[in-house]
Amino acid sequence: MLASFVVKSKFFWHHYGRRTMDVVLLYHTPDPERAVAASARLCYAPVGAAELLESMSDEAVRRVLKTVIESGHTSTLEHASYTFAIDGVSRTLTHQLVRHRLASYNQQSQRYVRYDAEPVFIEPPSVAADPAAHELFASASAAAFEAYGKLLDAGVPAEDARYLLPNAMETKIVVTMNVRELLHFFELRCCKRAQWEIRDLALAMLELAKPTAPYIFLDAGAACRRGPCSEGKMTCGDPYTKAPKRD
Repeated sequence: MLASFVVKSKFFWHHYGRRTMDVVLLYHTPDPERAVAASARLCYAPVGAAELLESMSDEAVRRVLKTVIESGHTSTLEHASYTFAIDGVSRTLTHQLVRHRLASYNQQSQRYVRYDAEPVFIEPPSVAADPAAHELFASASAAAFEAYGKLLDAGVPAEDARYLLPNAMETKIVVTMNVRELLHFFELRCCKRAQWEIRDLALAMLELAKPTAPYIFLDAGAACRRGPCSEGKMTCGDPYTKAPKRD
């Protein structure tokens, strides 16, 4: 059973274009650290997981989590999951996001959603910072949408007219990941070499997830938070502050 409470991101990482990214934690496994620890402890216990869930002390939960995470035997982290609602992001972002295959997705459909009013376009910071580039971006986006509308008026189905819509189009998506995949996602996408929009998303998701399982997510994020940069010669040269050690 999942905890049914909604937590919104209390901050917005960027506001380029005409909309701000909005990330909401819809649900997560209740007491995820205890759920993971009980699942791990079950392998070596004479009693069932339900009993372990109730009887394990907080100290025992942390001790099991430390062993699981530091040993790399992280399959038990798959027993806790998180569901996020994400609005105000581009299709450029979601094309990257769905490459994380160990996750579940539902995205607003351009096949069934008809855009009669001008939609939001997500404008990259490098474009917004240059007036000439901004003007080119805005005019091209408007022209694409105008042509889309003319195709609809001509009787072309929305599923075919959408071929004209750019990757900058704002979209909405719901994402569910287990903790093991979340940690992998954070390692890749919180990195300063990640594309700016998906990095902002990863940082916002981590900010929401961390209070629910602070020990699990203690050192979550780019690899440089835990040790050397994993990018080798491609390193950004500007590592994050090291995370505290697990006690």
